[in-house]
Amino acid sequence: MLKIRLQRVGRKAEPSFRLVLTDSKNSTKSGKYLEVLGNYDARRGEKSEFKADRISHWMSMGAQTSDTVHNLLVSKKLITAKKINKLPLKKAIKKEEQKEVEAPATEVKEEAPEVEATPVEEAEVKPEEASTPEEVAK
Repeated sequence: MLKIRLQRVGRKAEPSFRLVLTDSKNSTKSGKYLEVLGNYDARRGEKSEFKADRISHWMSMGAQTSDTVHNLLVSKKLITAKKINKLPLKKAIKKEEQKEVEAPATEVKEEAPEVEATPVEEAEVKPEEASTPEEVAK
């Protein structure tokens, strides 16, 4: 199967890429490709050049794009589609599993001292503070 993907070229710490058409079985670093379809400079995105006619030709012939190339082509408006989320979803740690990891299986329970409840005496309500007519009558 033919694949349109990026091939890194350039020096260390200066990433720039070729957009190449290659067989999907070829390694990304093998250097084997059928056709150069453009270039992409990661540091200067506006200097990217893509051969739109050749890309559309090979896509019509059945070539697949990598996720990153697909997102680049969408951002350059060479194809109309939604971007693909390439990053995996983060899974939340369940609270039960997290508690088991943090605390050992034997838990020590501390008892709180018991406090006796005292009955609250009814206080006289002043007419200014009363909110209902019954409280004003008292």
